[in-house]
Amino acid sequence: MSPLLSAERRSLDASIERAGFYPTLLADVVHDALDGREPLSHLIHLETHFDRTEVHRHITVLVLTEDMLVITHVDDQQLDEAGEQMMAQVSTESVPVAQIRSVVLGYMYSQPQNYKPSDQARELTLAIAWSGGQRLDMGPAGCADPQCEADHGYTGTIAQEDIVLRVSAEADGIQAVQNAKAFARALRKVNTDTMNVRALEPALDRNRMPGIGSRFNRGHHQR
Repeated sequence: MSPLLSAERRSLDASIERAGFYPTLLADVVHDALDGREPLSHLIHLETHFDRTEVHRHITVLVLTEDMLVITHVDDQQLDEAGEQMMAQVSTESVPVAQIRSVVLGYMYSQPQNYKPSDQARELTLAIAWSGGQRLDMGPAGCADPQCEADHGYTGTIAQEDIVLRVSAEADGIQAVQNAKAFARALRKVNTDTMNVRALEPALDRNRMPGIGSRFNRGHHQR
């Protein structure tokens, strides 16, 4: 085990502990899903939603290894008004890096007219697609005439995505935005390297064939 990989594993455990969302449970689930693989990079995103008197939290942990993207998601649910009875729902998914089709990054900057290279993005959206799943956003279509009352049907956009995480400096802190950017870079590198190796495989196979054929041919001529 190399020191770099060991350091990343320690960093992953420390990030889980800092998130404070059932850290012991979450760490056990994440490491079980890794199945002995060493992490190269990770991203943890914790969200809290308020529904009247109830508070709902969920956390998403993305861990990148040399050949897999391991995704762990945990939701909690309050079963009584006092909040004494809680339930946690856990799901994990392991996606081969070679199957990832796209890694899309969206940035949001404030006051772009004053942009300087040192300025940090205020918000980052990371979308990863691997299964071919698509999201369809529909809405009524219109025209340029504000007085027009005709039915123009519907219009919409189709986005290919399997997971989307939105990280903002206001809600999560500027370091969280930088962490998301670093994770996306690591994911793109591993994905690109994997695709390059797969693209070279047919050429390598073709290069092997003449050697095999020439051995058979020499054997035939010698007889």
